[in-house]
Amino acid sequence: MSTTSEPTVLETVNEQFRAFARTVAGAPTVTVGIVTPLSLPGDPTAGTLTARGALIGAEYVRDHGGIRDGLQFDFVVRDDQETVTLDGGTMPRSAVGALAKVAIVDGALAVLGPWHLRYTEEVAELADRIGVPLFIENAHPGVTARQRRAVFRTFTSMAERAPVLIRFAADQGFRRVGLIHADTVFGRSAAALLTAELQAAEEPMELYSVEFPQESTTDLRPQLREIQQWQPDVVINVGVVRTNHLIVQQAAEIGLLPQVPMLAPFQWPLRAPDYWKALGVHGLHMVWPATQFSPNWSGLTPIGRWFVDRYRDTYGTPPPDTALNAFTDITIIAQALRQADGVGRAELIDALEKGTFDTWRGPVSFARGETHWHHSPPPVVLQQYQEIDQDISTVPIVYPPELRTAGYVRPGTSN
Repeated sequence: MSTTSEPTVLETVNEQFRAFARTVAGAPTVTVGIVTPLSLPGDPTAGTLTARGALIGAEYVRDHGGIRDGLQFDFVVRDDQETVTLDGGTMPRSAVGALAKVAIVDGALAVLGPWHLRYTEEVAELADRIGVPLFIENAHPGVTARQRRAVFRTFTSMAERAPVLIRFAADQGFRRVGLIHADTVFGRSAAALLTAELQAAEEPMELYSVEFPQESTTDLRPQLREIQQWQPDVVINVGVVRTNHLIVQQAAEIGLLPQVPMLAPFQWPLRAPDYWKALGVHGLHMVWPATQFSPNWSGLTPIGRWFVDRYRDTYGTPPPDTALNAFTDITIIAQALRQADGVGRAELIDALEKGTFDTWRGPVSFARGETHWHHSPPPVVLQQYQEIDQDISTVPIVYPPELRTAGYVRPGTSN
């Protein structure tokens, strides 16, 4: 009887990078670290998509002549959840340790991959102290605004998303907003930003907010019934890994859905196969913030089109924007190294600050402004699933009006 077990996510990802390394064998290389969640209690799906995007970025660079002077990418991958159990269940110690190993022991030129807000500040602080360029892959509202010289981001943050969500709610006439959020850094920061936007709205808006413990919660029906009894016009689902699905499932069970519309503050519905498998018809009409990116978007640049085609050919599905973001960061690093005075961390940071880089949405540069320090986000739009089995290639944009591709459909109405 075979005792062979299925490979872990980390083992699978490492094998993919080893396969890439064989295609550039004999070439000089520079090492980039991937520090991202590849096991529980983190989000291994996000980590897998980040690794895929980085790998396809390296393939793009390889297929377009390398970085400079024949130089290619090499990678060292660490699961930022690797010592969570040893560290008493907290992510920051594990993630900081993973980053330190990659930056100090492995000597990575740059690092990307932080996904969870729970450790973002700590890994950013360490990267800045070491002087290793770090690309953030999450929506932490303030990490780049702290003006650390080594920290960069091309992704949207909650600071851009919250105002759009609340403007949309106000435009729809929603005045009573129920909010259910996890007690994580993301849950609390998202709730605080959304609350501030509600309080600043031109039309008076009321809020009923409930917090729950992320790690121990398996039943959210009592909290959801509290919100239901308050009779909200809309509910904002600020669950994270696992609890985001649980909120939808149990809201449908008690009849809160589909009677009351639901919004989400980040783009987890774009993991379409998992989303529809878990939620089915209950996933209809969810609204969330995203970017204009779509495999069918007319604004895609040649590098964006190349990414879409390669991802689909490799994995058989349209690419989620988590993978796109890591692809963007790797190709920006390559372009910056071409423009740099040398191949080193300091030279790379200088080039990132001074250069302009080709991306899926056009040229990007890293200004050092008060709000967007080393942060070049795309415009935020709101998307909505209006038919079962829609995905990133077919989901419409419903807000803002000047960018929408379809009207918003309220639950219980026909589109």
